[in-house]
Amino acid sequence: MAKLTANPQDMRVPDPGVRALLEIENRWQAWMDVEVALAAAQADMGIIPAAAAEEIAAKADFSKFDQERLADGFLTSGHTLTPLIWELSRLCDGDAGGFVHWGATTQNIVQTGDLLVLRSVHRILLNQFADVLEALAALAETHAESAMPGRTHGQHAVPTTFGGKVAVWLDEIGRNADRLIAAEPRVFRAMLGGAAGTMASFAEDGFELQDRFAAKMDMTAMAVPSRAEGDHVSEYVLLLALNAATTAKIAREIYTLQKQEFGELEEPTPPGSVGSSTMPQKRNPFMAQDIVALASDVRMQAPLALEAMQTEHEADRATSLQIRQATERSCIATGDMLARLNIILRGLTVKPERMRKNLDLTDGLIMGEPVMLALGAKIGRQEAHDLVYDASQAAATGSQSFLTLLRADERVSSKLSATEITALLDPMAYVGQAPVMARRAAAAGREKASALRG
Repeated sequence: MAKLTANPQDMRVPDPGVRALLEIENRWQAWMDVEVALAAAQADMGIIPAAAAEEIAAKADFSKFDQERLADGFLTSGHTLTPLIWELSRLCDGDAGGFVHWGATTQNIVQTGDLLVLRSVHRILLNQFADVLEALAALAETHAESAMPGRTHGQHAVPTTFGGKVAVWLDEIGRNADRLIAAEPRVFRAMLGGAAGTMASFAEDGFELQDRFAAKMDMTAMAVPSRAEGDHVSEYVLLLALNAATTAKIAREIYTLQKQEFGELEEPTPPGSVGSSTMPQKRNPFMAQDIVALASDVRMQAPLALEAMQTEHEADRATSLQIRQATERSCIATGDMLARLNIILRGLTVKPERMRKNLDLTDGLIMGEPVMLALGAKIGRQEAHDLVYDASQAAATGSQSFLTLLRADERVSSKLSATEITALLDPMAYVGQAPVMARRAAAAGREKASALRG
């Protein structure tokens, strides 16, 4: 049975799994995993007994923790981590419990554990990027030669193809994925600096211990393990915000081109979909609108992520809470956004016949550039521009067609035959390299998608 939700569209979208990873119970388990890594690294160096590290690893399973004790502990202490440490220590046999959390401070564990969670989220998002790239590649390839009006400043410019338009989306989404991959060594870093980032509790073992600790979790170690450094997590939020802008642009374009006045695209509308309780004809682009709203939520987290970098002195609870909120909201919204985009792209109805009709809306005016260039080759570019400008403005404001005016102007007709002028006004013949770009982008997108799935 589908899970009930305030947004009925959510019931039609598979949950990408980000929310479950960000649940507090999963975070708590990640923090315990960090405690296990710490103990194992310390045992390797002889700081704590190997048997203690083994016992800590055996008992650091959140499902074994007494939930009532935890609840009482959180209520009593008001502390983020201490009740979990108490419970893990209690569960450990012998004296092993006394070596739990040896020399570490809360943020060492919590921040590193949260990054383990974020890395799992990151893998989900990369797979979603791969899905989107594959869907875009299919669209670009299928419609490499589907001619449509290219529009600049909201007006017809010169023809392009729908595949060429999708190539732009592919290129940009691909770079957003590249940025996330490139940021991995900067973002997923283990921190073990102790109370104020000085490693004092680990003495001369500090750097080696942190390196071993990080290696246990397949992470890099912070060069300066300061609790005041937050730019790495903020960077991740900012990269998601950048992608949100790209994704919203795509959704807005689909939304716009679905309007009856354009009629060139339509997002999937499953049988039985109700667009309005009172207007039975409505086929609304709900998912495109959802994406625009979700993308806005992601971008709104960017200012908060920047605020979270402004930590006071060596640690600041306020900025820790800020970055957690920014990260959670941006990750959840990104997962939901990409899930919807994938559904739209795979079910998108493309209407080449309507695109062709729209190319003819200006009765040839969209072909002003090729006419100017052909005429310019005979009389010079500037004079040709002036002649075509006069004809196009007269056609736009008068009753005669662009073709008629060009043929009637002796300065034009003396240089270009009627047949040549007619051929120059064929929009299907002036899409340039758009089909090539579409096919190249499709191939690159598929290659990148395969690499992302790794």
